[in-house]
Amino acid sequence: MNAPANFPIGRLSHRLTLESPVRTPDGGGGCAITWEAIADMWAAVETPAGSERVEGGRLSGTAKTRITIRNRDDVTPAMRFRTGAQVFEIIAVRDVDGRRRYLVCDCERRDQ
Repeated sequence: MNAPANFPIGRLSHRLTLESPVRTPDGGGGCAITWEAIADMWAAVETPAGSERVEGGRLSGTAKTRITIRNRDDVTPAMRFRTGAQVFEIIAVRDVDGRRRYLVCDCERRDQ
């Protein structure tokens, strides 16, 4: 779905939390990553495709998901969306029509 200027606001029917990574040194030269909630928002969520694979000895499912939200200047591919046990890792962020009304985020859904 491309979000044109006349995108119906009623399609933003899913409540998601936007999260940003917080890196904390672990004392061994690496870092631990935790997630900080930035904002709760309404979004349109579409899942056109999915797949399964084995990760760490267990079956893991992913789904390509397109999430449309109202425009924000602070959304980056380092962030993710969450709702319950579902996590949507942001792959790309784009303003489809260049009018700064909506952002379309291409994501991968991971069930945790």
